[in-house]
Amino acid sequence: MPARRLPTRISALALPIAGALLLAACSSGSSDVAGGSSTNPEPSASASSGGDKVTLNLVAYSVPKAAFDVLIPAFQATDAGKNVEFAPSYGPSGDQSRKVADGLETDLVNFAVEPDITRLVDANLVDSSWNSDAHKGVPATSVVTLVVRKGNPKGIKDWDDIVGDGIEVVTPSVLSSGGAKWNLLAPYALKSNGGQDPQAGLDFVKEILSHTKAQPKSAREATELFENGEGDVLLSYESEATIASKSNSDIELVVPPTTFKIETPLAVVSTSKNKAAAEAFRDFLYSDAAQKLWAQTGFRPVVDSVASEFASSFPTPEKLYTIDDLGGWSKVNTDLFDAENGTIIKLYDELTQ
Repeated sequence: MPARRLPTRISALALPIAGALLLAACSSGSSDVAGGSSTNPEPSASASSGGDKVTLNLVAYSVPKAAFDVLIPAFQATDAGKNVEFAPSYGPSGDQSRKVADGLETDLVNFAVEPDITRLVDANLVDSSWNSDAHKGVPATSVVTLVVRKGNPKGIKDWDDIVGDGIEVVTPSVLSSGGAKWNLLAPYALKSNGGQDPQAGLDFVKEILSHTKAQPKSAREATELFENGEGDVLLSYESEATIASKSNSDIELVVPPTTFKIETPLAVVSTSKNKAAAEAFRDFLYSDAAQKLWAQTGFRPVVDSVASEFASSFPTPEKLYTIDDLGGWSKVNTDLFDAENGTIIKLYDELTQ
């Protein structure tokens, strides 16, 4: 489906970010994140480098790079990971999923939304039981946040504030980014009262899109644009905003009273040549040690004991909608984001006519 741009808005370009991420990259492979190359080459094929060494190809959406930069070496320090190397690739979730479906050799995937995993289940590349564990295949969560300029000069505290006169919004495109879907589901759920009044939700989403200044391909690119001066408010993952605010004192994040729980799934590819190592890394991500690293890099832990330990680090919204409140991803993706008939996709069409 061809990319769309909203009328009277500038096209989005990935801009270099001043300074480095708070966490240094510890693994190979470039990405679309700060400090990475502007290109995003495909990961190398799985290989042995003598003995029991293997290389795991991790294909992920753009946001968790900061977490994997510390999770990977932590895993490599364990007995299970001492002979495992990684070739990570980061980019827009939908684009990454389509690459894997088209034959990119991959061992593990971590995408922004469940439908990007479902595409691989349908292609017989991921087992249908991938989310049958206690945490439904989600090693960490986040929430949708508003990122503003230092001191919040526009007084943006809630969703209605981002459609005020003259306010310009930055959020990635739903045509490539899973994060963009989460960003719009939060206000949609609020205004539709959890899906009970879909038209009210769509009317508000349309208003947000009419204020949208730029639509880059990924959440990471959206952050880069905002940090380089575009827009008054950025819609973002809390985890992404937390890292950005720690490395850039000119921005700060606001968790609105009503927002949306972001669940970003991870799965082992069933055709992996290094399936045992891939499963060992997947299981490690739910360990207490790994859950603490998730928390320290801005993600909300899913293991209750660790979540309780870090509770003070994460604001509790007054109302937190989930994808289940809207009927689950199968319904949401069909009703709102289907390439031909999704009602939010149709809004994009209306605004480009």
